[in-house]
Amino acid sequence: MSNPSYLDAVSVTKNYSDDKESGVNNIILSIKQGKITAIVGESGSGKSTLLKLLYGLLSPEEGEVFFKGDRVIGPEEKLIPGHDRMKMVTQHTDDLNLFATVWQNVASLLPNTDLKYKETATAAALKQLKVYELKDQRVTDLSGGEKQRVAIAKALITKPEVLFLDEPFNQVDASFREGLQQNIRNIVKETGLTVVLVSHDPAEVLSMADDLIVLKQGEIVEAGTPEELYQNPGMLYTAQILAHCSVLTNQEAKVCGITAQRGTVAINPENVEIANTWGKKKDWTVVQVLFKGFFEDVIVEKEDVKLRVLNLELNKYPVGTPVSIRIKKHFEYGQWK
Repeated sequence: MSNPSYLDAVSVTKNYSDDKESGVNNIILSIKQGKITAIVGESGSGKSTLLKLLYGLLSPEEGEVFFKGDRVIGPEEKLIPGHDRMKMVTQHTDDLNLFATVWQNVASLLPNTDLKYKETATAAALKQLKVYELKDQRVTDLSGGEKQRVAIAKALITKPEVLFLDEPFNQVDASFREGLQQNIRNIVKETGLTVVLVSHDPAEVLSMADDLIVLKQGEIVEAGTPEELYQNPGMLYTAQILAHCSVLTNQEAKVCGITAQRGTVAINPENVEIANTWGKKKDWTVVQVLFKGFFEDVIVEKEDVKLRVLNLELNKYPVGTPVSIRIKKHFEYGQWK
């Protein structure tokens, strides 16, 4: 392969039971070194399959995966599957010994030839993932989020060059999730680690990733930075994955004052302003208010058309309030009119 980059998939295909939508098809991508790349898509889109192909846990039926120019071999050619310079952590933390202590789990991957280094490196890894104070506890006694931190610490103790994370924050409480994400970003910044993660949580990948890869039915349909894809999604599919957008037909959009050139319109909640002033006709009605903490999702309706609005002024628009709205930005998709 000419001009190899860091971690590359070249026309990679892997399907199950002859179902072309059950795996991945003709995947071509290059993962950047020292960056966090997130793979997103609906359930069954092939995210975990792609991760396993990149790591070497699966062999492609067609195409090849390369790491720094060398082919990544699969389980048919390797006794212990998985590339030696890579590690993977899943949401199930299967690699942990539940009845050993946190310290024993993380230290177990280091040899006893240099006990001083082993102690120092283990302590550093536990502190890095904020689990040092749990070092003497058995893994079986930990919460799901604590186990996840220990699994990541164990994966990093041997200093891999690439870390794969498959739904890494599912077991982590919301209050600790942002801290763990920041821990991983700091590790990437300090060590040059390359991270490839799969996630169903759009907020997770938007705040954490440097690059996004969008999968649909086993194929890459969009790629770019989180900012690029959120601000200007090329497909309705991407818009719906990354934001809780309101999706309208061309005719429904007219109720909102939008004359669309295409068949489908998507509007993100933050792009709708709501008020009961401005002197405009209050022809929309608040039909539902969803408390989200420091903000609300306010659902407004007019002529059976509903829009989701992000509202920072809590309790200002109770159900039944007549309001006017202004739409600042919308996206158009589908057939041209």
